[in-house]
Amino acid sequence: MSDIKAENQFRLANSELKQRIALLEETLREKERVGEALQDSEKRYRRLFESAKDGILILDADTGKVVDVNPFLMQLLGYSYDEFCGKYIWEIGAFKDIAASKDAFNILQDNEYIRYEDLPLETHDGQPIAVEFVSNVYLVDHSKVIQCNIRDITAHKLAKAERIRLMAAIEQVGEAIVMTDAQGIIQFVNPAFKRMTGYRGREVIGQNPRILKSGKQDELFYRNLWDTVSNGKTWAGQMVNKRKDGSLYTQEATISPVRDASGQITNYVAVQRDITDHLRLAAQFQQAQKMEAIGLLAGGVAHDFNNMLSVILGYAELVLLNVDLGQSLRANIEEIIKAANRSADITRQLLAFARKQTIIPVVLDLNRAVESMLRMLKRLIGEDIDLAWLPTADLYQVKMDPVQVDQILANLCVNARDAIADVGKVTIETGNAVFDETYCADHPGFIAGEYALLAVSDDGCGMDKETIGQIFEPFFTSKDISKGTGLGLSMVYGIVKQNNGFINVYSEPGLGTTFRIYLSRHVGPAIDIHREKAAEIPLSCGETVLLVEDEPAILGMGKMMLEQLGYRVLATDRPDEAIRMAEEHAGEIQLLITDVVMPNMNGQDLAKRLHSLYPSLKMMFMSGYTADVIAHRGVLDKSVNFIQKPFSLRDLAVKVRQALKEEGMKIGSKKS
Repeated sequence: MSDIKAENQFRLANSELKQRIALLEETLREKERVGEALQDSEKRYRRLFESAKDGILILDADTGKVVDVNPFLMQLLGYSYDEFCGKYIWEIGAFKDIAASKDAFNILQDNEYIRYEDLPLETHDGQPIAVEFVSNVYLVDHSKVIQCNIRDITAHKLAKAERIRLMAAIEQVGEAIVMTDAQGIIQFVNPAFKRMTGYRGREVIGQNPRILKSGKQDELFYRNLWDTVSNGKTWAGQMVNKRKDGSLYTQEATISPVRDASGQITNYVAVQRDITDHLRLAAQFQQAQKMEAIGLLAGGVAHDFNNMLSVILGYAELVLLNVDLGQSLRANIEEIIKAANRSADITRQLLAFARKQTIIPVVLDLNRAVESMLRMLKRLIGEDIDLAWLPTADLYQVKMDPVQVDQILANLCVNARDAIADVGKVTIETGNAVFDETYCADHPGFIAGEYALLAVSDDGCGMDKETIGQIFEPFFTSKDISKGTGLGLSMVYGIVKQNNGFINVYSEPGLGTTFRIYLSRHVGPAIDIHREKAAEIPLSCGETVLLVEDEPAILGMGKMMLEQLGYRVLATDRPDEAIRMAEEHAGEIQLLITDVVMPNMNGQDLAKRLHSLYPSLKMMFMSGYTADVIAHRGVLDKSVNFIQKPFSLRDLAVKVRQALKEEGMKIGSKKS
């Protein structure tokens, strides 16, 4: 019995032993697995530590010394492992001057956290870099360690700065920039867009660009545009759009697709430039070229045409004076003279339009100039039209040819008369105007300065915008063909431009028209203007005149006209012959009348040669050329006597007497 009991006890003890052995073995195996897991964890950590693309620095929290550093940080800063490990962080060159060194180490021990989003460092070789610095305290095996994560943000910072510069450029660029999504909805506009369209960014974000449509382009235009950009191509062209205030502008635009990394179109970007002013200036330049072409044409034919008109007028007047004509024949001759004078007027209008009219500018008071024309203007516009005169006191003086003032007033008043169907009113007024740089910047064509204003208004039919845009074109007229040549307003325009002024027109259909002319102020004493012509043609007092003209027909006509006036005439068509005649002439010669442009010797040089023979010899020049041809020869000085071809017998008689009666001049006698 006892044996059985002992055997049972043995078996029980053996079983317990086996269980304990099994448990011990399981414990050992568990420890082995934990150790392996720990080793695997350490290996993984080490691999992560060594392969990390951020710098990692491990510090002993108790001492502040570096206990480990990963390869990326060593490569980033250019330091070796030995230059890191065992060193205090504030002893390492890259970190010696930063707040995250000795002082921050104590803060880190207390707060267990420190962060710098943009920390400037220097590499071992002195290159500046920027890093993001984050430090945390960890408990490892009951000991504190500090892990510093250091991320290189130099490239990111440079890219951010580049984006800031790019955005600043986009914000400040003069062209409007618009970005839409793939469906064409506006996502971004720059400030230039507001300046161009009047819309603020918040007013158009989320809108379709069709809010700018003006109706000047048809749907086919927009469909072609959309097909171009949606197929990945760039569209470039011009279009007329509408601003917020309803005004229209012309823009030059380039619209390009923007693709993502996969090549899909995600956005469209448009660069737009307002070319409204550019187109206006181009049109003005084209107009100036047109004017110059007409001026060249007019100037080219003026000389020969004026010479022929001089012959026609001169001989026709001589016929009337010397031949006993019947009433019918006399009327025919008078019609010839009228036609010749009308032709001369057309030539002068063309030359004025082209700014090549021969002028002799003087300082004058516009009020006096207008007042001396009022009686004639009243006769010109008729009794049915009331002429109002509103002068301004202390009006600025201007410098221009008084004849041109007459031409401006006559043309504008006739134009006003024709715009009034029945009875009406024409108002002439003057004033002073001052324009500064700010005003001129907003009003193209204006130049800063002080100006005298001459305005002519009527209460007639007015004009629409299309007509206003053409009224200064030569030969353009809205009247019947029998009422004008279309040169009157173009003549006014040319005169104003020739005198460095500018002209504005204000008109609406049914509301009349106002022409406002601005002439630059000139400081100086004004002359008195006498426009009354002598009742009789002044005759000679027996003087001798030397006439030099290379055109035989004009030479013969001029000789006959001067002889008709009672002058003794020496006539020749060659300057050298004129000198010989003067040297051989036994008596006195009181006046030289010479053409300006002649072969071999011009009129000015001839006058100088003859002046050596007759120191007191009076001079008078004549020409059919335009001002630009003869001005450089000194003929247009205000002290020089000049007569423009064609001229009438009366014109010649008056000019000759003026030349002979100049104060301070004596009758010439030949040098002994």
